[in-house]
Amino acid sequence: MVRVGVDENIASELLSVFPPEAEIIRIPRNTTSVIDVDFWILPFARRDAGETFKRLRDVKVVQSLMAGVDWILPWLPKDIALCDGRGIHDISTSEWVLAAILASVKRFPHYAALHAKGEWAGQASVKDGFLSEGGVQTGLYRVLGDDLADKTVLIVGYGSIGAAIEARLHPFGVNMLRVARSAKHTPKVHPINELQHLVPQADIVVMIVPLTEKTHGMIDASALAMMKPGALLVNAARGPVVDTKALVDALQSGRISAALDVTDPEPLPADHPLWSAPNCLITPHVAGSTPQFIHRGFRFAATQVRRMIEGEPLENIVSEHGY
Repeated sequence: MVRVGVDENIASELLSVFPPEAEIIRIPRNTTSVIDVDFWILPFARRDAGETFKRLRDVKVVQSLMAGVDWILPWLPKDIALCDGRGIHDISTSEWVLAAILASVKRFPHYAALHAKGEWAGQASVKDGFLSEGGVQTGLYRVLGDDLADKTVLIVGYGSIGAAIEARLHPFGVNMLRVARSAKHTPKVHPINELQHLVPQADIVVMIVPLTEKTHGMIDASALAMMKPGALLVNAARGPVVDTKALVDALQSGRISAALDVTDPEPLPADHPLWSAPNCLITPHVAGSTPQFIHRGFRFAATQVRRMIEGEPLENIVSEHGY
């Protein structure tokens, strides 16, 4: 038998997929008792997870259902196997990125604000500096949105979610640039040290990297200054990947726009300047949160338990790089 620790409130429906050799141990949130488990399925980004771990004994594997594990590494001993949720978020997060890109390109936040005021009007793009009314359409019609077709999209952090984002963008006829920790040939993926040369080429920059010492502040004032005028920054990674002050400055200058599912800090205080920054779409870290996500997560966890029982290698083991 493998003792599998889960939160006391996990629905029985989610546990029906585990093999019969798994003994499910429900872990109370408010107890001081020591609990023996072999395989712990971590609560979702619970701030008390580190304290809960102190009450567990004989833990051999910690399985996170989240792609990012930066919040776990500080308190988990290195001799315990940590597996992340890579692959579980692919559908929900990539759909959020696609929706955020389309909403931003088509200026939906702007029109939603007009909707709230009951106002039928296009934006005065000649005044806000974000979209120019110059060109062949001058005097004929106003530019009230943009097309996604033919845009160049740079995905920074080309893992499973990055590949899922590309698959969803493909029908729109975009040009793809990809960046990961190391280069690959099929498809072509650039190494991270070429990022500064790729950012100026992109109309849309999508951040989907894990938060590590090397990615903290990766998009700083210098990187933002390299972006094309009118370019869109999409952050579905972690808030600290982007320098918040530099981003606010870039947004207030009218040079770029942003779509953020993550911010630094989180939660974002009500008086934070990001809320009022122009051309900025913000959602409260919800990209991966869908009803289907939790089912995918527990199916994956059950598969991991089955591998453990059968002596097979576990998947998604976090390396020394933090992912």
